[in-house]
Amino acid sequence: KDLRAVQHVKTLIDMGIDSLKIEGRTKSHFYAARTTQVYRQAIDDALAGREFDMGLMDTLEGMANRGFTEGFYRRHPTKEFQNYESGFSGSDKQQFVGEVMSYDKDAGLLKIDVKNKFLVGDNLQLMTPTGNVNFNLTDMIGKKGEKLDYAPGSGYVVDLPVQIPEEDLAQIDFGLLVRYLPGS
Repeated sequence: KDLRAVQHVKTLIDMGIDSLKIEGRTKSHFYAARTTQVYRQAIDDALAGREFDMGLMDTLEGMANRGFTEGFYRRHPTKEFQNYESGFSGSDKQQFVGEVMSYDKDAGLLKIDVKNKFLVGDNLQLMTPTGNVNFNLTDMIGKKGEKLDYAPGSGYVVDLPVQIPEEDLAQIDFGLLVRYLPGS
């Protein structure tokens, strides 16, 4: 199983822990980015004296995972440490669908290197180091300027008409595109 200790961040800080390591050797860069974003929020909340936001656990649950354990942070029955049922990660809430190649501020076009299929009408989130931008995809443009109903998957590049707030433009080149799956 995957270790999840975000709910223990305040206790770790109170113990004098100064740094945490996000382990992602067998995970995607999307997993590492989203997990880091969640832990950063938990750290900021703990340092500001705010209560732990249980929504952070939901965000982690929504990513592909092998099930979670708190490891040795508290006692568990042995079966809670390992997942013997499946050896792969799965998610029914969010999916990494693309990487930002560039953003044309004047045209309002976000150029995406597609990694997984997504459709016009999907609820998307642009993840950047400075913040996230949620939007419903209303239009998609192919490389020859044609309107598309969907981006089929890896190997495609599409333009998405979307307005990005000025504060999120500084690190837009590090952006990742996430699709929220129906029902999530």
